[in-house]
Amino acid sequence: MRVDPPVAEMIEIAAFSSSLPERARGLLQGLDRVVPFDAAWLAVSDPRSNVYAAVGSTGLDRSVTEYLDRPRVAQEIELTGLNRDQPPVSLAELPIAVDELPTWVECLTPAGFRECLGVALFEPGGVHVGLLGLLYSSGEPPSPAIRDRVGRLAPLIARALSPMRSLLATARIVQGATAGAVLLQDGTTCPLPGLEDHALLVAESSVMEIARGTLLAGQIYRSFLWPVGDGPGAGDHVRMTVLASTEPPAFVLGVLLLAPAAESRGLTPRELQVLGLLVEGRSNQQIARTLAVAPRTVAAHVEHLLAKLEAPTRTVAAVRAEREGCYIPSAPGCTPLRRR
Repeated sequence: MRVDPPVAEMIEIAAFSSSLPERARGLLQGLDRVVPFDAAWLAVSDPRSNVYAAVGSTGLDRSVTEYLDRPRVAQEIELTGLNRDQPPVSLAELPIAVDELPTWVECLTPAGFRECLGVALFEPGGVHVGLLGLLYSSGEPPSPAIRDRVGRLAPLIARALSPMRSLLATARIVQGATAGAVLLQDGTTCPLPGLEDHALLVAESSVMEIARGTLLAGQIYRSFLWPVGDGPGAGDHVRMTVLASTEPPAFVLGVLLLAPAAESRGLTPRELQVLGLLVEGRSNQQIARTLAVAPRTVAAHVEHLLAKLEAPTRTVAAVRAEREGCYIPSAPGCTPLRRR
């Protein structure tokens, strides 16, 4: 079956790992060549709170786009049912009169719009991605042909706008990652499509708390080791990598990825723990109290790990440990100290 060139370009954009705003801009440009409209608004949705974040628009003044970013607009979208998986809906088909919708009374009608075509965007798996709104200065409802074409293109646009696509592209920089989870601003998590689940990646786990603290502190990258045996000093380790989300929507903090641990300079499980406490700036006495061992035992561990890291000082060892990710951070609840 022949595909129109603009649609083919939209398909290519949907498969491309460019930034979300770039994908949104390309989609609107392609859509403008196959569907008539006077203005358009593309927004992604937080499936847990129905808050929308605009990622692209055309034909709208800044005052309009700023208005559409208000939480009240998301409430109206839910009230009118425009967040449900259904064919595109025109203004005349909404279950609420236009003069009862503040967004239209205060914003869109004064801006010169009299009709619209709105469709919720859903991924094939049923995840609510966002909303596409096409606006018209004419009061004539969009034709059945326009509705049909917008309805057919909606799943393609949804796949292109999915925040998970950008996170998957980011996750590819971690070689060998076998499991992953997405951390959301509200404290919850969700699976990262294409990767497995893991017991360490549940929302209440210690490693997830470390990752969340890392992202909330503004770090965009962190790599460290974590034990997967019966205790922190026994068993094998896996590599945990925290990557921040660097584009909208703001409700996505980032991802935590799990991969097999490579060789870590021959450091023992206990030395990895001690090194993690060095990274946090703790003294030998403080490390000894934390690990419930004698200070002389800690001194011996420090001497050994300095030799293995070929580091002349504790500070250099900590810097190399952070750079290489060859340390185990302390569990949440232990207050880190600033390294001098």
